[in-house]
Amino acid sequence: MAAIGSILVCFRASSSSPFLTRLPSRLHFAAFPLRSPTRKLMSQTLTRATLGLTHPSNIETPKICFAAKDVDVTEWKGDILAVGVTEKDLAKDANSRFENVILSKIDSKLGGLLAEASSEEDFSGKVGQSTVLRITGLGSKRVSLIGLGQLSSTPAPFKGLGEAVVAAAKSSQASSVAVVLASSEGLSAPSKLSTAYAIASGAVLGLFEDNRYKSEAKKPALQSIDIIGLGTGPELEKKLKYAGDVSSGIIFGRELVNSPANVLTPGVLAEEAANIASTYSDVFTAKILNAEQCEELKMGSYLGVAAASANPPHFIHLCYKPLSGPVNAKLALVGKGLTFDSGGYNIKTGPGCSIELMKFDMGGSAAVLGTAKALGQIKPPGVEVHFIVAACENMISGTGMRPGDVVTASNGKTIEVNNTDAEGRLTLADALVYACNQGVEKIIDLATLTGACVVALGPSIAGVFTPSDDLAKEVFEASDVSGEKLWRLPLEESYWESMKSGVADMVNTGGRQGGAIIAALFLKQFVDEKVQWMHIDMAGPVWNDKKRSGTGFGVATLVEWILKNGSNAN
Repeated sequence: MAAIGSILVCFRASSSSPFLTRLPSRLHFAAFPLRSPTRKLMSQTLTRATLGLTHPSNIETPKICFAAKDVDVTEWKGDILAVGVTEKDLAKDANSRFENVILSKIDSKLGGLLAEASSEEDFSGKVGQSTVLRITGLGSKRVSLIGLGQLSSTPAPFKGLGEAVVAAAKSSQASSVAVVLASSEGLSAPSKLSTAYAIASGAVLGLFEDNRYKSEAKKPALQSIDIIGLGTGPELEKKLKYAGDVSSGIIFGRELVNSPANVLTPGVLAEEAANIASTYSDVFTAKILNAEQCEELKMGSYLGVAAASANPPHFIHLCYKPLSGPVNAKLALVGKGLTFDSGGYNIKTGPGCSIELMKFDMGGSAAVLGTAKALGQIKPPGVEVHFIVAACENMISGTGMRPGDVVTASNGKTIEVNNTDAEGRLTLADALVYACNQGVEKIIDLATLTGACVVALGPSIAGVFTPSDDLAKEVFEASDVSGEKLWRLPLEESYWESMKSGVADMVNTGGRQGGAIIAALFLKQFVDEKVQWMHIDMAGPVWNDKKRSGTGFGVATLVEWILKNGSNAN
């Protein structure tokens, strides 16, 4: 029960899917309505899913409760009082006392210990700096100062604050934490809401640890976080719930990317999608197409990539429709769904090829399905969204696609395959044609498409390609809210000259120069000119090398974009 003057929102710090914590009991191969597959295909898929006798553990996910309170920080009782401070907040007067009201109030209770410690430890409030003191004199057992850097209007430092709070709680096995900003009095009401959202998001994502494939896992002690000084009331409660919904989608995306290819096959990815539709059946329907049905739709480009694998392809189509009211905006999200990419006959070899990480080549589909999961909880009005993934593996066998083969996409265009390791764009080609046929007005595709984009923008920034300035404006406004980093690159039409083929309409790769742009130009050939389209190359930010984990990149921006489209519908 929340105290008077506070709100309480509880949600789980992780949201493991039941299908990733056990073997799937059934796999849906047929078109909507879903029905059981043939015994032969089920046996084949289950055999591959248990390769190496690896089964992810069914770990109980920790629940964290957020309460927004308006209390005196010196009287708050709990394990850690965490204070977010900017560099300006640490200014001291001639007597070496804090000029900031909150820091001064806390320090007076501690007899100057806080000011002394900040000076001795050279704590200047820069981003990434923190200090924790075990103290007496306050209601809390410890007080922590966490740097926010200079004053910022972006969510990044406040998400970092949430992550740092959780890190401090983990190291001291704290179960209760309070977070307060040293300077919150100048924030507007909307800024307080967005700040609380960022802190809660950072905390939930910081608490998450993917231990499903470890023999032992330590359960975190943290149970509650009180947010002090950012207000109370239904609007803040709604914002904290939104943080939980979006974070659960991000975590789901991380779990999908982290799952090894011997567990997360195309069939299991399809089962994950079907589970979303089943869980949120009030707003979702599902259609899973098998290879034969894709052949009927003439998806030769997609099926060419899938031909070598013992694991059959699954074409995933989820559709979100609001509970009530008119549908005024129709959108589609298309995600690259290569659950493993060997490179095919142009096999990935040599230093830097990262073949051991090619389980993350379905990061685009993870973003799409993570967004679907979040939307199932949020249930926004006014917008219809189609979530589309052409899931398969790019392997090597006697039935596989060869360099020099010509494949025919579902819009009739022919492609000479001069490199089997440029397979993602081949699967996306048929997925984009399918998306356009749903009658949508806007399409965003997301893919770990090119190493060239990582060379251009590094590991933290995704490349954006679109001929639509209006769509670019919408998505960049959404990314400003989410904090995910995007950079728009040009669609230089003259580069298409390198994609000409002697025997087909096009080849699937051009030269090394401008590789990310050329890949985007290839995708553009499969999008209806009447549809606003954006391609996001997320090969860099899909994976965090330091944490050796997927990031769930894209989910927060996509959710924000979809909600804005729903609210802006006329």
